[in-house]
Order: sequence, then C-alpha cells, then structure tokens
Amino acid sequence: MGLKSAYYLVSLAAIWGASFLFMRIGAPSLGGAWLIEGRVGFGAVFLFLVMAFLKKRIHFRENGKHYAIIGLLSAALPFLCYGYAAQYLSASLMSVVNALTPIFGTAISALYFRKALEANKVFGLLLGLIGVAVIVGFDPEIVKENNLLAVFVVMCAPICYGIVSVYTQKAKKVDPITNSYGSMLMATLFIAPLLFFIPPNSAEDINWIVVASVIALGVICTGVAFLIFYKLVDDIGMPSTLTVTFLIPIFGVFWGVIFLDETVGWHTLIGTVLVIIGTMKVTGFTLKTVVKPTS
Repeated sequence: MGLKSAYYLVSLAAIWGASFLFMRIGAPSLGGAWLIEGRVGFGAVFLFLVMAFLKKRIHFRENGKHYAIIGLLSAALPFLCYGYAAQYLSASLMSVVNALTPIFGTAISALYFRKALEANKVFGLLLGLIGVAVIVGFDPEIVKENNLLAVFVVMCAPICYGIVSVYTQKAKKVDPITNSYGSMLMATLFIAPLLFFIPPNSAEDINWIVVASVIALGVICTGVAFLIFYKLVDDIGMPSTLTVTFLIPIFGVFWGVIFLDETVGWHTLIGTVLVIIGTMKVTGFTLKTVVKPTS
C-alpha cells in the first residue's frame, strides 16, 4: 500500500468514526427517524450532483430492485438502528459495535452458503462478542432506562451489513457511484413515511450545530465517504480496504472523548481490543493483507 492509499484509508476511518459523533449530537433533539432521513437525503443529493457532473445514468428500470435491497439493508435499517441508539449510547460504544460487521458477515455467509467455519474464525466471533459484553457489562450507564434495549438495537446494524454483504456476493455488478446514489435514493424513500408518525424529540432544541451535524452526516460521512471507499477498492483491492474496520473504533472513541467529553474506562479499552482482535481472526487479517500489491 502506497502513502497516498494509506492517507485515504486513515481519512475514511476518521470520517466514518466521526459519523457516530454527529449522530450523537443530532439524535437527542431530532430523534432517530428525522436524523437518518436527513443523513440519507443529503447523501442522495450530494451523490446526484456527482452523478450529474460525471454524466452517469441510474438505469432505474433495470436496477431498481437491486437499489431497493441495498438501500434497505446497507442504509435505511442500519442507519435507523444507529439513530435510535445514538439517543442513549455513547459514540465510542456505537463505533466499537460497528467493528463487528465482518464477524457477522462471515457468520451469516457461512450459514447461507452452508460452509463450516474454521476454529480460528469461531474463536474470533466469540472474542468479538465477549468484547462487546465487557464494554456493556462494566458500563454503569447501560443499566439506565432504555440503554440496554439500545445495545440490542445497535447490534442489529452490523447484522444488516452482514446480510447485505452476502447479497452482494451474488448480485449483479453495478457501477459503484451509481450504486451508491441508487441505494441512498431508495433509503430516503423508505424512511420518509416514518416522518409522518414520528415527530422530532425536541424541535425547540434544534440549532445550527444540529443542522450542521446532519449535513455533515449526509455529505461527508455518506457521500464523500463512499467515493473514497470505492477509490480505495479500485487502488488496493477490497481486502486491504476493509482494514478500515480496525481503525474506525479508534477514531470513534477519539472524537467522542475530544468533542463530547465521553469517558473511556478500562472496560472500553479492553473490549475494543477484544473486538478488533476477534475481527482480525475472523477475516484472516495479517500485515501481508495491507502490503500485498494489487495487479
């Protein structure tokens, strides 16, 4: 991996790590539905402008069903899970749970394709779950009302990502930018009806910081992040790009401490290490994965 690709990888981790910070800022006043509709909506607008600039077409008649599946499983449902959880949980905890994505992806793939998991992958899966249990079990804030439910809800997000990862293994290939826009457009349409039934938590508390956070979530953490992600896939390949998973919790915890004054206890540090090691075991990550040149 060259220096430029390493820079993009770290930048992507910093951006996706910041998404938990922005959700934590916006969720208390907006609530999950309005927050996430803003995220996917602004993301869709940004990607539409990119599509227009590059003169790409969406081909909705051919790919509409595909966009709907991707939009539901990779954006609408997992983002709503994070939006709900952000009302109760710290940015640090949510970013660590997000690192379980490869673990759930591997487990769901093995079930779907009926392939037995190797012992080291089973060990990694258990290690990741133990890591989350350590963070949650020793956090006094979790026992408060609704917080334990929020933990179970937030863990549904990486499960959704795991399901969609299996789907993409068999789905037809679509241009990455077009795929990103189509999925964000469908996610926006899926979430929109909820706004008629779920009002913002506290409209009077919505200020410029909340609005700026939602715009940043959509434009930077969704639109720009997808462009960087697919740029990395083209440059260094998918295995090396997915090492971003190990970096996101580091930035998620860092942004939470710096901007939200979140406390990082020993249980958070130990749990994060267990989750990252478990993910490395499941994915078979080694340093050769990063430095291996792509052809």
